[in-house]
Amino acid sequence: MDLKNIKRVAWIVNAIILLLVFGLMWFFHICEVTFMVWFSIPTALIYIVGFVLIKKNMLDFYVRMVYMWLTFYMACSTVCLGYDYGFHLYCFSMIPIIFATDYMAYRLKHKRVKAKAISFAIEAVYLICTGYPALFGPIYQRDQQISAFFWIFNAITVFGFLIYYISYLMHSVIQTEEKLVEAAHIDQLTRLYNRHYMLTCLEELPPDSTEGFLAIADIDNFKKINDTYGHNAGDAVLKTVAQIMQSECEGCTVARWGGEEFLVLSKGDFVDGKEMLDSMRTRIAEKPVVFDDVSIPVTLTIGLTVKHPGQSIDTWIHEADSKLYIGKNSGKNCVVI
Repeated sequence: MDLKNIKRVAWIVNAIILLLVFGLMWFFHICEVTFMVWFSIPTALIYIVGFVLIKKNMLDFYVRMVYMWLTFYMACSTVCLGYDYGFHLYCFSMIPIIFATDYMAYRLKHKRVKAKAISFAIEAVYLICTGYPALFGPIYQRDQQISAFFWIFNAITVFGFLIYYISYLMHSVIQTEEKLVEAAHIDQLTRLYNRHYMLTCLEELPPDSTEGFLAIADIDNFKKINDTYGHNAGDAVLKTVAQIMQSECEGCTVARWGGEEFLVLSKGDFVDGKEMLDSMRTRIAEKPVVFDDVSIPVTLTIGLTVKHPGQSIDTWIHEADSKLYIGKNSGKNCVVI
C-alpha cells in the first residue's frame, strides 16, 4: 500500500459520493424536501473541496472533514424523512471504513484516526437521528413506494462501500503478511531462502527419514574475491551463484546458509543429486562472473551426505560440513561424498 494507491482510492470514493449527492439533491427536489435540497449545496461543495485536498496530499484533513459532514448529512436526511428511506444505514458502512482509514494512516505513518472515538460518536448520532422519527415522526411525510425504492438503493450503496473497503483492506493486509513472510524467509541479496527457513525445513523432516540428501556449497577463495575486486563484486558473485543454483537444483530447497555458504536440501536420489551438483559446479567454473567489465573466476566446493536413521539435524549438517572441508583441503572445486 502506498500513497499513490490510497489517493486513487480516495478520488474514486469522493467522486462516487459527489455523484450520489447530486442524485439525492434531485430526489429531494422532486419530493419537495426543501431543507435537504438547500443542504445538498454545501455538501456538494465539501466533496469538490475534497478533490483539492486529495491532490495536495492533505488526506488527514480530508478524512475528518468527510466523516463529519457525511454523518451530519445522513442524520439530517433521516430526521427529515425517517428511517424507512435507509439513510441511517450509512452509519454501518462508516464504522468499518474509519477503521480501514486508521490502518491506512498507520501504514503511511500519518496522524492516526481515532477510530474508536469516531465509531462511538457515529453510534450516538445513529441513535439520535433514528430515535427522533421513531418518537415524533419524520418532518416530511412522503409516499411509501418512494421510501421502499430508496431503502433498496441505500442498502445496495452501503453494501457496495462495505464490500469495496473490506476487500481493499484485506488485500492490503494479505500483501503486508506476504512481505513479512518474505522478509522472514528470504535472503535479500541472493533471493534464496535464508538460514532460518532452512532450519525450519530440516526440523520438519521425520526423525527416522533417510530419503534425499544434504549438501553444503562454499565459494572458493571468496575473501580474495572481495579483497581483489571489491565487496560489490563479491555481491555480484553471490547473486550469480545463487541464480545458477536455483536453476540447476530443480526440486531442491536452496538457502544461503551464511556468508558465501549455501545449503541444498533434496528428497531426490543421492546418485542423481551428486550428478546434478557436479553439473552445477562445472557450469559455475566454466562461466566467470563479469563485473565492471572484469571477468572473475568462480568455483565451488561441495560436501554431500545422506541422513542416517536416528541422526540429528546438527550431526547431519556437521557431516556435510566435514566433507566440504575435505574438499577444501583437496584442491577445491569438487563434490565430496
